[in-house]
Amino acid sequence: MSLRPGVPGGVPQETVRVARAAFPKGCLAVRVRDVLGPVFADVEFAGLFSATGPNA
Repeated sequence: MSLRPGVPGGVPQETVRVARAAFPKGCLAVRVRDVLGPVFADVEFAGLFSATGPNA
């Protein structure tokens, strides 16, 4: 498995459903994402991971 940086996009519907079920009154992390959108991009962390996989 290797990191494949992607462009931040929408939150999958199943993730939204689970988050709402787990935090019916909301939580800070969800509010931050709702207001600011994606805070970090995958590419910002790509240098921290091996290009050939977890055991390289």
